[in-house]
Amino acid sequence: MRIYIPGTFDMLAVLHSSGAMPVRSAVAFALTPAVREFYTGGDEEELAYTAFLDAARASLRLLSAGAEERFPHRRVVLSADVDDAAITFAPEDGESVVRLDPPVLRAEQLAAIHVDDADAEADTRAAIEIVDAADLGDEDAEITLGNAEDNLMSWYDAKELPFLLELL
Repeated sequence: MRIYIPGTFDMLAVLHSSGAMPVRSAVAFALTPAVREFYTGGDEEELAYTAFLDAARASLRLLSAGAEERFPHRRVVLSADVDDAAITFAPEDGESVVRLDPPVLRAEQLAAIHVDDADAEADTRAAIEIVDAADLGDEDAEITLGNAEDNLMSWYDAKELPFLLELL
C-alpha cells in the first residue's frame, strides 16, 4: 500500500545515513476505506491527495517542535510502499491515519520525497505557529494554513535522496 509519512530534513538525513528511519508515533497516512467513505466523489488520485495533504499538515506539527537544524520551515512528506500486513487503519484518529508495525521506514520502501521550495518558507513558518488553532476552527488560522497548503511541494525520486541532502 502507498503511504505518506510526515517528515523533516533531519529525518531525511537519518534515512540516508542509516538506511532506515523511525516513523514518529508509528503514524502515516493513506487512502483508506474511511477516506473512500468520507469523500463521496473524486477519483483514486484525488482521494490519495487528501491523505498526502494530511501528511503535509502533520509535517507542520513535527516542525513546530523547533528542533530542526536544516530547513526548519520546509514541510517534508515521504511517499512509500509498504506491505499491507504492516498497516493498521486508525480511523478514530482521522480518516486517512494508519499505524505502522514496525514503525520504521526502510530506504528500499521509499518511492518519492516531497519538499517545500524556498519560496514557501514564509507561509510554512506562519502555518507552523497556528496549525493547532486552525484545527480548532479559528478562521484566521485556517486561512494562514491554507496559504501554506496552497504551495505545491517539489517531487524527488527516492534515488535522489543523497543529492537532495547534499545540494540543498
